Amino acid sequence: MPKRLALILGDQLSLTLASLRDADPETDHILMAEVWDEAQYVRHHKKKIALIFAAMRHFGETLRGAGYAVTYVRLDDADNTGSLTGELHRHAQALGPDEIWITEAGEWRLRKAFEGYMAQAPAPVRIFEDDRFLCSTADFADWAKGRKQLRMEYFYRDMRRKTGLLMDGDTPEGGQWNYDADNRKPAEADLFMPHPKRFEPDDITREVLALVGARFGDHFGDLEPFWFAVTADDANAAADHFITAQLADFGTYQDAMLVGERFLYHSVLSVYINIGLLDPLDLCTRVEAAYKAGKVPLNSAEGFIRQIIGWREYVRGIYFTAMPDYAARNALGASRALPDFYWTGEVDMTCLREAITQTREEAYAHHIQRLMITGNFALIAGVDPHAVHEWYLAVYADAFEWVEMPNTIGMSQFADGGLLGSKPYAASGNYINKMSDYCAHCRYDVKQKTGPDACPFNALYWDFMARNRKTLDGNPRLGRVFSTWDRMTDDTRAAYRDSAQAFLSTLFDG
Repeated sequence: MPKRLALILGDQLSLTLASLRDADPETDHILMAEVWDEAQYVRHHKKKIALIFAAMRHFGETLRGAGYAVTYVRLDDADNTGSLTGELHRHAQALGPDEIWITEAGEWRLRKAFEGYMAQAPAPVRIFEDDRFLCSTADFADWAKGRKQLRMEYFYRDMRRKTGLLMDGDTPEGGQWNYDADNRKPAEADLFMPHPKRFEPDDITREVLALVGARFGDHFGDLEPFWFAVTADDANAAADHFITAQLADFGTYQDAMLVGERFLYHSVLSVYINIGLLDPLDLCTRVEAAYKAGKVPLNSAEGFIRQIIGWREYVRGIYFTAMPDYAARNALGASRALPDFYWTGEVDMTCLREAITQTREEAYAHHIQRLMITGNFALIAGVDPHAVHEWYLAVYADAFEWVEMPNTIGMSQFADGGLLGSKPYAASGNYINKMSDYCAHCRYDVKQKTGPDACPFNALYWDFMARNRKTLDGNPRLGRVFSTWDRMTDDTRAAYRDSAQAFLSTLFDG
């Protein structure tokens, strides 16, 4: 009979996890479980399921190697109840521990499930704070209290002070907090452009790939080739490769997009951070060390660190501050169905085709493709933000609700009415043309404003602004936009609205 039974979730694959830190291999027992509820609460990309199951199985072996008694429940085990609470209850009854340990779940629905389970648990349940994050939910709530606006930039500055990263005493390294203005250059095709480090599947991973192919074959996305790291050692090797080969140019070109270049200088490390294979603070410290050693410029180091200790921590704080009703927010009243091409990639617009095709094949697209291509189109086309949220949650390997929902409901779709972002991230084809070479390969003409051959983003942008004016008119960041609209002739405004409606009718009405 173990003294404690510790449940480890699929995004908690860290030896430093709070519920493992004081666990004793001599007296305590570890439980891990692959369950249908988690694999299918949305129809996750096949690569995402494979990544998590393979990483879980490897982590279970790591724990056994460290001397722990581990019960690992596989998806197809005959007695698998299909849910995490069901498996926890089944094994707690069988093992009879004195206490059950859980590190708090990252998603609201699981937190509520575990809280509800405590009343029927056969032993006292102790839930630990997940201190792999640098800002607890309580600390974020304290930071947010009394503020009229919860802007990431001010939160980020506090996190810089808290961690000491890129600080020169009380002032930021280089005299500026944020070097984003240096990070918006378009890229050019380069035969020698680096790529993320890839890993060949071992026997454990190949067994998982066979399982996923058999059980989730009708889910979205390509299962192979599968090249993600599934152990902490390999994830750290991927981080070393990024810092050495990609980080120097990451900052400058982080918003760029090119046909056929799926990664450019992006790290693809979020998939490993979000399941626990990489420690976020350790990774930031390594990036800072590369800057201090003169190996990468400040704009790249700062831009990368900001995404982790700034944006990542901030969106988690927003999520737990705004839940449980955050997913239902729809400030702009958008109601159209998600277009079918989000699942197929079969669309004439090159930018959307590129972003969705690589999403299907890689379970990955970088943040500007998500925000300014697929997100921007859904926003200005008036797609139901909840449908957009469920798509993003399903299709990306790094998507967990705490990070994905605020990025979608808040930043991408402005459905929270400005809680997270100060304005909608809506843009015409001009932005896409500036930051990519997509338009040069498109059947639509980005320079045409209206008509059947014009880039659909152009008319949709102005139609979005016009139909949402009542809601957005008081936004100080949109004053010049509406002034421009007001200066247009009646015929010009009508041409934009008519072109948008013609495109939308073709798209949604067949």
